[in-house]
Amino acid sequence: MDLNTIRAVTRPKARSELPVWTAGDAWLAGGTWLFSEPQTHLNRLIDLAALGWPALTIDANGLSIAATCTVAELDAIACPPDWLAAPLINQCCRAFLASFKIWKTATVGGNVCMSLPAGPMISLTSALDGVCTIWQADGGERKIAVSDFVTGNNANVLKPGELLRGIDIPLAALKRRSAFRQISLTPVGRSAALVIGSIAHDGAFALTVTASTKRPLRLAFNQLPGAAELRDAIVQAIPENLYHDDVHGKPFWRKHMTLRLAAEIRDELS
Repeated sequence: MDLNTIRAVTRPKARSELPVWTAGDAWLAGGTWLFSEPQTHLNRLIDLAALGWPALTIDANGLSIAATCTVAELDAIACPPDWLAAPLINQCCRAFLASFKIWKTATVGGNVCMSLPAGPMISLTSALDGVCTIWQADGGERKIAVSDFVTGNNANVLKPGELLRGIDIPLAALKRRSAFRQISLTPVGRSAALVIGSIAHDGAFALTVTASTKRPLRLAFNQLPGAAELRDAIVQAIPENLYHDDVHGKPFWRKHMTLRLAAEIRDELS
């Protein structure tokens, strides 16, 4: 879609070249949502492509994902063999309700910053203890867990002029055994519940609930809980008003499926 209110597009090549943020500005990465509908409140785009951030970096600390990394680039990553949680990457990429054309353009950072309940990059990075690096408008930097970055449906902690630089996944999270469950109302529909469980070498168990809730919810246990304990913990942690309500699933059904998928994950990892 043409954005006929845009009067300028800037292409900074370094952080020092980022323009002063003003009302009517928008960051441009993949642009798959930005160009999908009218944006009459915008008059300038700040294109991030020329910053040249490496899409993916594997080192001794784990995995660093640039905000401008595309879904296709992430899906194609060759992971070390001891990253037992690596299958989650492909599973979450395929939970994306998008064509292969969108895959090649849509970015990990864009999906996280849209902060929709069904955002699969939110599911992936929050389940793997991802930490966001945010560039602040005053030149500073702050970090926050992905599970805390998203605060609600299409809502997050970013302030005007702040930019998501990337997400770091710690090595320990990538080495955990994991289990993935996702369900939609239709075979290729938007995720109505996406639940990921993982178990560490010391037996600690974590469960991350997304899509069924307005924001990511992470539950941690020192060891694999019993079936009743896990169910009770989910019921206590997720109030009724936190379940998402739209055409892709009613709250009571999303809650039921969350409990069912969590039980399946517990059984798989036990």
